[in-house]
Amino acid sequence: MTMSGARLSRRAFLGAGAALSALTVLPSRTGQAKAPAPFVPTRTLTLKAGETELKLLGPDKPATRILAYDGTPFQTLRLPRGTKLEATFENGLDEGSTLHFHGIRMPNEFDGVPTLTQPLVEAGGRFVYRIPLDDPGTFFFHPHCDETGQAGKGLAGVLIVEDRRDPKFDAEHVLCLKDWRLADDGNFLPLSEPDSASKAGTFGGTRTVNGAPSVELTAPAGGDVRLRILNIDATRIMDIGVSHGEAWLIAVDGHALKPVRLDDLKDGIWRMGPAQRIDLHVRMPADGSAVSIGDYRAADIYQFATLKAEGRVAKPRKGPLALPAADLPRPDVKKATRYSFTLQQATDAAVKETGLPPDDPLAKALIDSLCVGETTYWGIDRESWPTGERRHLPPPLAGMMEGRSYRVEIRNETRFPHPVHLHGHAFDVLSSSLDRLPRHYADTVLVQPGEAVEIAFVAAPGDWVFHCHILEHMETGMMGWFRVV
Repeated sequence: MTMSGARLSRRAFLGAGAALSALTVLPSRTGQAKAPAPFVPTRTLTLKAGETELKLLGPDKPATRILAYDGTPFQTLRLPRGTKLEATFENGLDEGSTLHFHGIRMPNEFDGVPTLTQPLVEAGGRFVYRIPLDDPGTFFFHPHCDETGQAGKGLAGVLIVEDRRDPKFDAEHVLCLKDWRLADDGNFLPLSEPDSASKAGTFGGTRTVNGAPSVELTAPAGGDVRLRILNIDATRIMDIGVSHGEAWLIAVDGHALKPVRLDDLKDGIWRMGPAQRIDLHVRMPADGSAVSIGDYRAADIYQFATLKAEGRVAKPRKGPLALPAADLPRPDVKKATRYSFTLQQATDAAVKETGLPPDDPLAKALIDSLCVGETTYWGIDRESWPTGERRHLPPPLAGMMEGRSYRVEIRNETRFPHPVHLHGHAFDVLSSSLDRLPRHYADTVLVQPGEAVEIAFVAAPGDWVFHCHILEHMETGMMGWFRVV
């Protein structure tokens, strides 16, 4: 069965007025709404989720049956900015799934969140996504159901939206960082352990980049290299640093920022949580020496990539190569409506049986879907996403109006960091109470223990989830949603 676009959230919106009576009443729009222009795809493709083999433990060790799109680990799509993409998702798994294009601004009905924006795509089913690729940058795609299980086994791909205005680099490399929980025979260990899920998360012991322990890459001596680095791990937070070469941070989550020397950041690294991406400009040493890229978070540094000189540029350039400024909706931070949300360990109050009535379409769909965890450990503002037998969809964290500006403070009152992702928006990271972040646009921001981070955005219409991207945290309660009308 092929589905094309979801009407679930619209029907639910019409039927859920009584359930939202506790929410601030939103003024209605006046006048005749302008019909949207028809979506005419300029590129069509199919992405099929299924199993494949990858020798993660080494060439002489048993292979692991991982999950991938089209049988290709970390399937990478390169499309020009302005593409209107029609992607048909085929579910070749033995359980329900969806496809979420992470970080892309899109119509809400193609956001890939079961229950909230579309029905679950059952095993053997299909769903057609129509995605405008208006923003250049480094993005990725993954399931939004049983993510700990499906993404934990490798189900993720890379989406690069190219911009003809970008400066010309001498080399470019894509680096996908992911850990795996593997036994010696190549089979998966349990992907989630309860004690770990209630703390920092369950870590994998086999670290890889592009499916290998490390990679050797080439670039000309004195040349300019663009590194697109993606943290697609379920749990691990990484401190990305560069040794023996000049390096600048030129994009976060795909969006350009004024280049920042990596050495000028605190500890000379960029700290990134699961789902975050960065673009680095690395200038190779003119003397032909190698450059190392690694995760410096632990004492045992993980050097995952080495850039070795091959050839030489005629005349090395000076200074960083800046990307074109991000063309995004700019919030009016002075007139923005303010909200504050607190990330918390779950309490009895966070798992109370409240939410939409059981006869509401969204609540019924949630009960029918399997995209909930078994236990509640986390919450946002004393509310937790449903888990176990608690299957009432909670009311929205906030009601917002399309086109208006909002400032949202995210406060972390837990002992663990949380990378917080807002679907469907690129937000302006305004400030950190720890004064550690340059101002930049992103779709996911890492909030440290005891830290408050403020973001701002222009609200786009739809029901958008707001959650921690440590997958176990999300699936055990740390997710809510905003309704924008």
